[in-house]
Amino acid sequence: MSLSYQTIKLDGAENGIWTLMIHRPEALNALNLQVLNEMSEALRQISEMGFEDVKALIITGAGEKAFVAGADIREMKDLNVDQAMQFAKRGQSILHELSLLKIPVIAAVNGFALGGGCELALGCDFIIASENAKFGLPEVSLGLIPGFGGTVKLTRAIGIRRAREMTMSGEMISAEQALRYGLVNDVVPAAELMATVTKKINLILTRSPLAVARAKQSINESFDLETEKALLNEAEIFSQLFTSEDTQEGTAAFIEKRKPVFKGK
Repeated sequence: MSLSYQTIKLDGAENGIWTLMIHRPEALNALNLQVLNEMSEALRQISEMGFEDVKALIITGAGEKAFVAGADIREMKDLNVDQAMQFAKRGQSILHELSLLKIPVIAAVNGFALGGGCELALGCDFIIASENAKFGLPEVSLGLIPGFGGTVKLTRAIGIRRAREMTMSGEMISAEQALRYGLVNDVVPAAELMATVTKKINLILTRSPLAVARAKQSINESFDLETEKALLNEAEIFSQLFTSEDTQEGTAAFIEKRKPVFKGK
């Protein structure tokens, strides 16, 4: 199944694994307002589908040179203050929409993931990079800072000192450096990128989709809560799952020494 857009491609396979590809290879998949708007619409459509139709989402970029090379500077350079605020909020809203999806979202990073591209990857649940991937937040070289959530999400991902180093120097790092920093989950040969992503997804799909969604929710919400409230939130989600069919099935299957058949309910 394929849904029609101009700057992105959204395709779904029969197994429920969907792929959202930023498709501006002539511009190294740079993000402009049209891309962001189309991504938002695509994510809305994904969010309205049932688990039978969509089980996971892969985000990637067209071609081998770039995942997303950043925001479209030609479009961005003439923004006034109000327009710049709206552009930043639009980018941040995409990351928020990704966090609300009840399915695993994996960034398959091929080539450059710079600026908004690095931020987009940070908005995904997992990042798997090819060996030729490059990551960076080079906005300071333009007289700017990251605007799509990079200073916040990068700091949470790799710690304040590495985040300062990347954002204040604007230097790119290799895929192997990103792995050492904890920015990405895995680094693989380019030819194995999509197969590795699919393998990761297939593992997650053997688990309870309801529990996976609630685990994602608990982790994401913990960042905005004090420790005691975050722990209480986790306990509440944990206890609520005992009313679910998946919990009953999972515990019964463990006792009966068989594979569980989860329904996401």
